[in-house]
Amino acid sequence: MILSLLSGAAVGAGVLLMTWVLAAPTPGIGATLARLDGGQRQRRSLTLSGAGAGVDGRLEVIKESIGERILVELEARGRQLPRTRADLAVMNRSITTHLGSKVLLGLAALVWFPLVLLLLGIGVVGVPTIVVVALAAGAFMLPDLQLHREAEARRRDFRHVMGSFLDLVAMNLAGGRGLPEALMAASSIGDHWGMVRIRQALSNARLAGWTPWEGIAHLGRELGIEELRDLASALALAGDEGAKIRASLMARSESMRRKEMVDVEGAAGESSQSMLMAQLLMCGAFLIFLAYPAIQQLR
Repeated sequence: MILSLLSGAAVGAGVLLMTWVLAAPTPGIGATLARLDGGQRQRRSLTLSGAGAGVDGRLEVIKESIGERILVELEARGRQLPRTRADLAVMNRSITTHLGSKVLLGLAALVWFPLVLLLLGIGVVGVPTIVVVALAAGAFMLPDLQLHREAEARRRDFRHVMGSFLDLVAMNLAGGRGLPEALMAASSIGDHWGMVRIRQALSNARLAGWTPWEGIAHLGRELGIEELRDLASALALAGDEGAKIRASLMARSESMRRKEMVDVEGAAGESSQSMLMAQLLMCGAFLIFLAYPAIQQLR
């Protein structure tokens, strides 16, 4: 009975997948242009990375190929994946490689776990089949979870650097520089990846004919950092009032440091609570170990 239900579910899932692939809607102009531009960048990256054709190089090519096909289907259906794109932008990774890694990891789990069950002498029908499918789905989602965790840690690092950047901008404003010059001069100090991204955003804004705060706002949307968007709004409202914006930047830097200190103290408190719970569990287990022989004698 369970095998019949699982077989029917597998056939239904296959029919649904085929219908989803074949009934692709006509993509819009924006999606088509984005796909063509992504394909050009993809070919350039494969040309550069495929020069050293080893096992790793072939694996990267396979990931890119699978990810590109999935990305085309997602864009044709209007799926933009904004959170994943923001996390990948923070980590400076390719979305096609990420999608290919997800698919390959899910397929590897779908093949690996049944082999393990067969080696252990456990059947692959019934409950173990459901477990294998659940493990494969978990392996498929694992790159997203790992990416989001790494991106959040990198965003915290960026916020730490951003406080120093605001102090440098305020110092340059106090030295008599204008706001655009102060932003560029402050971002030119240091080679931290956060400073490099801000410097690139300001340079791109100047080449595109945008204001510096528009470039900062675009960077905030790309990386998913709310503080950058707030800073861009404050700079846009300030205009040329150098003294007021200088005081505002210094106050914003101080508030970011206080928030960072609160986050550090909160993380330390969570670690202390986790250690306390572990100690309580160990004490409880030890008391059970001591009391178990006496309880057995009473029976």
